[in-house]
Amino acid sequence: MKTQRLLSFLLVISVLFGAFMTPIFGVPSEEGVMSFDCASAILIEAKSGTVLFEQNSDEALPPASVTKIMTLLLVMEAIEAGKISLSDTVAASAHACSMGGSQIYLEEGEEMSVEDLLKSVVIASANDAAVALAEYVSGSEAAFVEGMNKRAAELGMKNTHFENTNGLDDTVENHLTSARDIAIMSAELLKHKKITEYSSIWMDTIRNGEFGLTNTNRLVRFYKGANGLKTGSTSKAKFCISASAERGGMTLIAVIMAAPTRDVRNSAATALLDYGFANFALYEAKSEALTPAKVLGGVKNSCEIKSEEFGTVVPKNELSNVKSKIEIKSEIKAPIKEGDTLGKINYYLGDKCIGYSNVVALEEVKVINYLHMFLKILASMSLL
Repeated sequence: MKTQRLLSFLLVISVLFGAFMTPIFGVPSEEGVMSFDCASAILIEAKSGTVLFEQNSDEALPPASVTKIMTLLLVMEAIEAGKISLSDTVAASAHACSMGGSQIYLEEGEEMSVEDLLKSVVIASANDAAVALAEYVSGSEAAFVEGMNKRAAELGMKNTHFENTNGLDDTVENHLTSARDIAIMSAELLKHKKITEYSSIWMDTIRNGEFGLTNTNRLVRFYKGANGLKTGSTSKAKFCISASAERGGMTLIAVIMAAPTRDVRNSAATALLDYGFANFALYEAKSEALTPAKVLGGVKNSCEIKSEEFGTVVPKNELSNVKSKIEIKSEIKAPIKEGDTLGKINYYLGDKCIGYSNVVALEEVKVINYLHMFLKILASMSLL
């Protein structure tokens, strides 16, 4: 009897162990390259935009609610520009209230602050709140969508065309984007630090605590360092996500498009982030003052200079091997304006240049004139 119980126990353990070991999210292909059960995927480092992994990353596909990353970007830019503020009150239109899918059930004429609408979009993926914000920023959803497409072009999103603000795709004909383009707009949105205050929230409330919000992104609760960013799903788009996480000062963005299930999507994003954090590190060089550069024909013989900051991703085991080499122009002639580029610092990993930062002037140096020349001659003769 004890032997049978022991065998049964071992059988259960082996089944459970095997279940945990099954790589449902991504498996090595026959060539040994990692691949995922989804239409496309990409992993980038947010600050430099360095691509760490990609799988069919340029195919234009329906993004579902991941669309709202661009909606949120335009709203955050409007706030930063002073066009609107978080404390502004927005009255919901009939059009905004007509949205289906994920929503906070706005009623026509209901008033809500920009901040609460933002939280509703970021946390609960509220379609009605997204439209209400768009109308408040641009006057109409159509005008706002024009702004979305314009901003996408400015960011170099080459496989994107938006038709609405929320990603509902029952009636659209050409509402598409790619994993690479989603990563690009995600990185741009993350420059607005306020957004992660909302996207990292697991649960919150609006309407004075009467309506609960639960984050559609489960990684925020279960993945170390996860701080955003947006999920999406429709029958046409299947399951999509742009997942961001920060560890040790490095922020990664994993995008999964058209995964067959929510669990496969989340597991694939988790696997991509794990891969990035396990194998790469962020190399950073801070901006710093350098030895002044010699100037010809100026009221001063030299100019104060500094290096601009630099950052890129390198294999974690190569982080200590990055070297730098400064190159200043051989002849720097006045006039010089503050901010002028006078050289650069190249960064190398072995013989390969992995990037550079500019060396810029910290001050203005004007061209010397006859009066300055005369005063210099007198000074050199110790007559002054």
